[in-house]
Amino acid sequence: MEMNFGIFVFAIIEENLNNYKISKLSNGIRVVTERIDHVNSFSLGFWFNVGSRDEVKKTNGISHLLEHMFFKGTKTRSAKKISEEVEALGGYLNAFTSKEHTCFYGRGLNKYLDKTFLVLSDMVQNSVFDEKELRKESRIVIDELHDIEDSPDESIFDSFETNIFKGNSLSMPIIGTENNVANFSRNDLTNYIDKNYNAKNMCVVASGAVEHDKIVNLTEKYLAGIKNTKSKKRAKFKDKPKENLFVFKDMNQAHLIIGGTTFGYNQKERAISNVISNLLGEGSSSRLFQSLREKNGIAYQINTFMNSFYDISSFGVYLSTNLSSLSKARNIIIKEFDKLKSREISKRELKRTKEFIKGHVQLSLESTSNRMMRMGHSLLYFDKIKKVEDSMAEIDSVTQEDILIQSQKLFESENVSSVLLSSKNLLS
Repeated sequence: MEMNFGIFVFAIIEENLNNYKISKLSNGIRVVTERIDHVNSFSLGFWFNVGSRDEVKKTNGISHLLEHMFFKGTKTRSAKKISEEVEALGGYLNAFTSKEHTCFYGRGLNKYLDKTFLVLSDMVQNSVFDEKELRKESRIVIDELHDIEDSPDESIFDSFETNIFKGNSLSMPIIGTENNVANFSRNDLTNYIDKNYNAKNMCVVASGAVEHDKIVNLTEKYLAGIKNTKSKKRAKFKDKPKENLFVFKDMNQAHLIIGGTTFGYNQKERAISNVISNLLGEGSSSRLFQSLREKNGIAYQINTFMNSFYDISSFGVYLSTNLSSLSKARNIIIKEFDKLKSREISKRELKRTKEFIKGHVQLSLESTSNRMMRMGHSLLYFDKIKKVEDSMAEIDSVTQEDILIQSQKLFESENVSSVLLSSKNLLS
């Protein structure tokens, strides 16, 4: 698809946030950079505030398919040339689609930043979406879908969110359905782009050996043709009582998730749920790892998760074990939920959990890619760069009483359901 380039005079609104600089250009694109003096590389991301949550049933999977198709050739570059131009300079390109965002990103040495920026710009504006390439890539995505279906430790998370987010587009899997993917046309892709890929929905994010003014100038030079149009508002999630779900799979192990919903990024209480998730099942010293694996020899895989969106999060405990141990494992998990609901945790356990979370955040910041990802998420969710110190302060502010009160809400019967993938339905 071609976008007409116009001549723009960019009005730059700039603010400094510690090591961050943010500019908003006159067509709506936001540029955020973070210079790191001790590295010679960069991580560059083109973020769009669009994902599978913005789809309807008949378009489910189109955001993810588009992510693939942007790499399949432009008017001046073949798919091979897109890869070769960056990889020949020691860098790489990649992308991902989530339920709320799509990101195209590249890494490389700072002296090759211009080339990476140019190639990414060409991809997101001038992709041709050749029908033959579309049919080939549709088969690739369907193959990916089948891989997920054959991997219960992946597919169970789709089943869980399909179950707890019923009635909202968050319930739909990112990859879509086989029928949809097989039948999307070029017109479907270009129409979806026209409605959702616009300047107000876009952020350019860079971390590493980068100069803010240079990134702004490159954005002005190469992305002026991105249209400034309105996107439709997302439907707010309305929570409902949960139900159990059994999915038959002919296999030896049983895969189980017990959980529900909790606060999203737009609510400060999310930090409390994050602490609860970590003390329950993150790390070898967590409650569930100790009680299930170390004490009872159950479940090689046992962990908690919290998958957050703007206004809601999925929260749960995932494990896989043999059928004969499933009932005992489930009872142990419910018992740990009950403990958190009935009495305050110790100061020592709370401190250990907080330090675990903060340590992992700090360790992740040693990667320019992680820093770029963090800035992109922050800008799209909070409309600013959330300082690391503010995130640390949120974790530190969580009290023993907060854990108790929130556990009572989080683990109440109406909010908790089980999803089981196995050869036998053992849910009662």
